Amino acid sequence: MFRTLLIANRGEIACRVIRTARRFGIRCVAVFSEADAGALHVAMADEAHPIGPAPAAQSYLRADRILEAARASGAEAIHPGYGFLSENAEFAEACAAAGIAFVGPPPAAIRAMGSKAESKRIMAEANVPIVPGYHGEAQEDALLASEAARIGFPVLIKASAGGGGKGMRPVLAAGDFAAELAGARREAKAAFGDDRVLLERYLQRPRHVEVQVFADSRGNTIHLHTRDCSVQRRHQKVLEEAPAPDLPPALRERLHEAAVAAARAVGYVNAGTVEFIVEGEDAFFMEMNTRLQVEHPVTEMVTGLDLVEWQLRVAAGEPLPLLEAPPVRGHSVEVRLYAEDPAHEFRPAVGTVRRFAAPSEAEGLRVETGIRSGDAITPNYDPMVAKIVAWGEDRPAALRRLAAALDETEVAGPATNLDFLRRLARHPAMLAAELDTGFLGRHLADLVPAAAAATPRVLAAAAAVLLDRQARERRHRASPWDRADGWRLRGGAERLLRLHSGAAAHDLHLWQDRGALRLLLEDGREVRIGRVAADGERHRTVTVDDLTLRVGVAAGEGEAFTVTLSGADAGTWTFRPLDPYAPPGGEAAAEGRLSAPIPGRVVQMLVREGDAVERGQVLAVLEAMKTELRITAPADGTVAHVGCAVGDSVEEGTEIVTLDVKGG
Repeated sequence: MFRTLLIANRGEIACRVIRTARRFGIRCVAVFSEADAGALHVAMADEAHPIGPAPAAQSYLRADRILEAARASGAEAIHPGYGFLSENAEFAEACAAAGIAFVGPPPAAIRAMGSKAESKRIMAEANVPIVPGYHGEAQEDALLASEAARIGFPVLIKASAGGGGKGMRPVLAAGDFAAELAGARREAKAAFGDDRVLLERYLQRPRHVEVQVFADSRGNTIHLHTRDCSVQRRHQKVLEEAPAPDLPPALRERLHEAAVAAARAVGYVNAGTVEFIVEGEDAFFMEMNTRLQVEHPVTEMVTGLDLVEWQLRVAAGEPLPLLEAPPVRGHSVEVRLYAEDPAHEFRPAVGTVRRFAAPSEAEGLRVETGIRSGDAITPNYDPMVAKIVAWGEDRPAALRRLAAALDETEVAGPATNLDFLRRLARHPAMLAAELDTGFLGRHLADLVPAAAAATPRVLAAAAAVLLDRQARERRHRASPWDRADGWRLRGGAERLLRLHSGAAAHDLHLWQDRGALRLLLEDGREVRIGRVAADGERHRTVTVDDLTLRVGVAAGEGEAFTVTLSGADAGTWTFRPLDPYAPPGGEAAAEGRLSAPIPGRVVQMLVREGDAVERGQVLAVLEAMKTELRITAPADGTVAHVGCAVGDSVEEGTEIVTLDVKGG
């Protein structure tokens, strides 16, 4: 076994690899960009080396700097994790040339499977079923349009190099083909430096089922069962589970055999995943990921294996620890907790994670993260906060444990998909395993409901939390004017609070009446607020009228705060205190100013000054955090000013387009 291992990655996967390596007494070396100098994986390692500025292209994708760190630290092996250089054949070759073991497959296998077109050809020769389509080298637009017509619409355009949904566009009609082809080429070029594409028949309700494979350098190749990864948004996985539920035994066995045949066809060694599209009784090879997958923990939970341990053993020249798959035990489900805003098309979010409280790990529960309270989510890397993995004796038990773990999880700071995941884990269609890649599209209204209006009890709880917070902040003062109970020499004082939540601003009138606070709402209703008491670090108990509520409280950006209630008023609301006596601001005047929601790069500018636009029209496209964000017109109007050009790098809040809005 190796004595020193360098992990050429960051975040939760770097921490994951370090944990296994430590069990074997392996000395761990981390690398870090300027943005990650204080990151968790750096703190966990025995030694850490800087490799460049924050952008991945200048740090984590710099093979020369990583190899320099490996030589300086005396590393005998490099684990690439996933993403970055994990599927880079040139990097694997450079490791070999430097006399350093690459914990992954041979360069030839990476190359063969890295090209979707070449991999389809190899699979066809190995009798692995493939989806009908076009996988040729000729890339003229007219030829591709002709091939799409031959295959028949709908078709799927896919980037020939790479994966992760980049450069992947479904096309439902011939008239949309040219625009979607241009978009797919642009995404593929940005993500992989290669704008070649292939075409495939677009299956209407497919499942995404994959098989974990493992092979050693002695000719042994086995499968480690299936996973289902059908729950996706923008072709990025959201929930994964093992084994894939409700597969007929004969089909499951065919998938196992096809995956092993695929690995053998390219002389595969180490961990890999063969992905299939499954519809009914049909299964077609989609691609092979020549690395450890993000979702590998669910396989570990149902097999009892440590796949990183297997990777290290195989890379050190050892045979596979087993020569056939162990039996599946129970069921496991994993969700990816992201800094993103589901209410705005899952737009990535950035900012400081002021508090991250994960559920305590226990039997049947596992949390994988590279984030701590105080760390920042930046636009330079994938915005994953954590993976939460649950195991149960069967699928319903695993989902119940997952739902309970999500209820215990708290993230304060950037927007996250936490509430979305809570709903997903309990959704009837999820419980019934009604799975295919259109799952989220069909159930989005349930999973991302419109923001619920704050009820009187919610507003009372928010007012009580705000007053309690202000009282705690002033507790060190001795002035009688800072008392929170409203006491005055000539009777109870009145106070006006203005709380902003979503698109609504609430004016709340408070006054003291016989030892209790009374709250007058905008519609004339009155609510009585009683005692507020701390209930642990993150909760308050608030008496509203004759009902005692347990309120979850989390700090937000600036003065903002979040309250969470259960029961009849279940939900989460974010409130921002406003000065009730301030004159009207410039919000109306700024209605037509469209700015960058997060830092990114302008890849398309579709309007010019003076253009008339309609509500919903796409005005510009930004690329940020592996995602294309469309800037659309909020109303009919005329373009008054264009604030940037294609290729510009923009910060959050930078003006993109300003409109003169009709009727504004």
